[in-house]
Amino acid sequence: TAACGSTQSVGDVPELPPIDETVLNNLLESGGPTVLNVWASWCVPCRSEAPLLTAAHQVFGDEVTFIGVDIEDSQNGAREFIAEFGLEFDNYFDRSGVVRAALGGVGVPITYFFASDGELVYRHNGVIDERTLSLQIDEILNR
Repeated sequence: TAACGSTQSVGDVPELPPIDETVLNNLLESGGPTVLNVWASWCVPCRSEAPLLTAAHQVFGDEVTFIGVDIEDSQNGAREFIAEFGLEFDNYFDRSGVVRAALGGVGVPITYFFASDGELVYRHNGVIDERTLSLQIDEILNR
């Protein structure tokens, strides 16, 4: 579904499962290149990049794992954001920001790119653009 015409409603979006360092490590060790985006429903820049992440997931979702981590937010805000932008990849709830603390970085949004072996290849602070997203996905696919 296109981001603007998303047919999801908040009622279709289940509560986000909690994430901590253990869950994070398990996700990253499951193999395959991974794009991890840290966002929040109250973050205006996050809203501008959500359609780009949705589009990238539609193109690369078979080759790259996309994970969203909603931080310092409410479940309702998170679920509304996911419904609004039609995010179809797994999203987790991080009320206190442990993922960002573990991986480094400040503010939101932050996008992390991991190689198949779980190595952090690149961290992008702030809104990501299409060119950077494509280049970094290409990088983790070719490692």
